[in-house]
Amino acid sequence: MAAFCLLLMVNAQTFKYGLTGNVHKGSIVGVHKASKGAYGGGLGLFGQWSLVESDVSDAAWLYMMPQIEYSMQGEMAKFKEEKFGVQRFNHDYIAAALYLKYFFHQSGYKRDLFVFAGPRIEFLVREDRQVDPAYDLTNYRFNLDDEVNPFGYGVSFGAGLTLSPQAEAFIRYDQGFSKVYPNNDRHHTYNRLLAVGVNYYLKNN
Repeated sequence: MAAFCLLLMVNAQTFKYGLTGNVHKGSIVGVHKASKGAYGGGLGLFGQWSLVESDVSDAAWLYMMPQIEYSMQGEMAKFKEEKFGVQRFNHDYIAAALYLKYFFHQSGYKRDLFVFAGPRIEFLVREDRQVDPAYDLTNYRFNLDDEVNPFGYGVSFGAGLTLSPQAEAFIRYDQGFSKVYPNNDRHHTYNRLLAVGVNYYLKNN
């Protein structure tokens, strides 16, 4: 949020903002037996301002890009599905990232291809655990998943392509470095996801 406030102090000629959306497949490292990635989505807002100047209009190639989004994450477990069914662990987050965004460029003009990377934090706002009690009785001693960490942090990075002056497509990978299940002392239980999405500029100078 502090990064968004800083945007207000940036020269309006360099400031852009818009909407971002993605679909992704996420999972949690090393916890539920026969775990499967769960599909979800994310929707949010981003701002962007240039860190370098250019004499050519909209040719700056290095940007700072803060972003905030609502992200639906979690995973499924299909351990002995014929007996327990599918176990669903749904975790929704408000997540924020601060990206450094680099456009490949030549002779003062930026290319359509870009890469980005930066730190990411997330706050749990909804947990929906759909689990057979018999599964928990059998597997809790392995999963140790009775408590969910409300806060997480990690890194996010990816690459993208400019589709038009208003739109970009991207692929992104997020890797957590904090435990989703703090009581699990056997595994890291990090969040991770792979996403494809679109940025749409509402203001694009």
